[in-house]
Amino acid sequence: MRTFVTGASGFIGRSLCAALSAAGHEVVPVSVRSAVPRFDGAQAVVHLARADAATTRTVGREAAAAGARLVFVSSVKVHGEESGAPITERSAIAPQGAYAESKASAEEALRAIAGLRLAVLRPPLVYGPGVKGNFLSLMRAIDCGLPLPFAGTVNRRSLVYVGNLADAILRCAVAPQALGRCYLVCDGAPLSTPELCRGIAQALGRPARLFALPAPLLDLVPGARRLTRSLEVDDSALRGELGWRPLYTLAQGLAETALWIQRP
Repeated sequence: MRTFVTGASGFIGRSLCAALSAAGHEVVPVSVRSAVPRFDGAQAVVHLARADAATTRTVGREAAAAGARLVFVSSVKVHGEESGAPITERSAIAPQGAYAESKASAEEALRAIAGLRLAVLRPPLVYGPGVKGNFLSLMRAIDCGLPLPFAGTVNRRSLVYVGNLADAILRCAVAPQALGRCYLVCDGAPLSTPELCRGIAQALGRPARLFALPAPLLDLVPGARRLTRSLEVDDSALRGELGWRPLYTLAQGLAETALWIQRP
């Protein structure tokens, strides 16, 4: 199966290309930064590259012209930054911030393309070797033994290991049931931030140095709000309709990420 991948050199793209190759796909990396992408001979296109709605619309039109299935990797953030209850595919679209708004607009643009064979995935926070942002900062803080103010945090957050996301993308690229569908995806049961910190500490072979701060004070800590609020995903549709199950447990995913962090 000939599968084109935008964003192939990125964090998720590297893992996906390895998974596709292992499954026997002919993988064709493609750039969306300059010329209009062409998908000659493509049976599937996976759009990972961070791009605006106009560029994504172009990718969708070219995929439709080639008769290829398009798997668009969106984000759970199209539903907002917090959730009081588990988010499902039927939850309201309420993006906050430029990134989430761009993803929501891109989804809308793709659904308007006649004849496009589309599947959409909305992952939560993705972690694994090569991760950046707040998750990398959290792991480095724990690896350095810094005390963290999350002992009293009571929340529920869903994550997905990059290897599990790659496998879910692969499934959406080939499963007949995925056409026209949108799926949420995660590793499984949500974690509280203290549980996540302890899991990371165990993977790194470090102690989890946690202490409690009152919530009003904790909200003043830069970046803390993203770690203290709940964002829980219900991926039962993906599991029920496609029979998908994560290849890696949380412990395995954290262990692989820890090896990468501590590699000389």
